[in-house]
Amino acid sequence: MIKALRRAGDRRRQLGGHHAWRFEPYCGSEVIALDCETTDLDPRRAELVALAAVKIRDGRVLTSESLDLRLQRPESLSGDSIRIHGLRGVDLWGGEALGDALDRLLDFIGNRPLLGWCIDYDVAVINRHLRPRTGFDLPNRTLDICRLYARERQRIQPGSEPDIRFEAMSEALGVPVMGRHTALGDAVTTALMYLRLCHGRAVSA
Repeated sequence: MIKALRRAGDRRRQLGGHHAWRFEPYCGSEVIALDCETTDLDPRRAELVALAAVKIRDGRVLTSESLDLRLQRPESLSGDSIRIHGLRGVDLWGGEALGDALDRLLDFIGNRPLLGWCIDYDVAVINRHLRPRTGFDLPNRTLDICRLYARERQRIQPGSEPDIRFEAMSEALGVPVMGRHTALGDAVTTALMYLRLCHGRAVSA
């Protein structure tokens, strides 16, 4: 309810502005698989380290139409997060400024639906950095692969408690993990899991 009210307020404030079209319903068939690498598991503190997105169109993951960004080193980068995503300070040398990265992300995703593993986390982190710059949160509809997978497993096995860990889901669906804990690898793997759930096949191009 609060999210819907906030989105309605954002839409009103953007009427007639540069970003007004982002709040219009998406009428196409593409979906964007999105993933972020960050410095913290708490979205209230997490800083962005890497952003990636890839298009899904006509039952295919279009790796040739993807966005893969490394950002400038955030102050909060620590050994704990480096052990997860493997991106050290030296790896982020020459990375995108945060504002530029967010602009490129907005241009890439448009108003298409966003797909992700625990997508609410990624969107919350992005919104925390986006709102001070644009005055709005991402208005895109979201699809959580965890919820889609759990719903399908419970349809097949009522009363079951599906294992929604990333690797467990990909193994159960017969999808290879493509570069775990890299933003683009996780986005592509999520996209392939989505296709397997929706179409019974996983195809990249």
